[in-house]
Amino acid sequence: MDKIAVMGDYDSIYGFAALGLSTFPVDNPETASKRLTTLVNSGFGIIYITEELAVLLEEKINEYKSRMSPAIILIPGVKGNTGEGIMSVRKSVEQAVGSDILFSK
Repeated sequence: MDKIAVMGDYDSIYGFAALGLSTFPVDNPETASKRLTTLVNSGFGIIYITEELAVLLEEKINEYKSRMSPAIILIPGVKGNTGEGIMSVRKSVEQAVGSDILFSK
């Protein structure tokens, strides 16, 4: 089974440790960028990142999107849902199937 990491502000991610996931609280974009590179190179197969942090790391995250692993999944933080996570899933589905299957008229 792949290792699973969760990155974001402490308040948003501390509960994931109770589920057995590895948590990595970060408080600034520079530290977060370095941590993401370390996690990718350490063999984590799934990396959850809070939406708020992902906006700051968009360029770095895009570097890894073409790879099979890790799967980088955006999750809402304690400040709420920004909509970035669902937009990321929507883009991935659209790439995979060639159209936006979530579009409703």
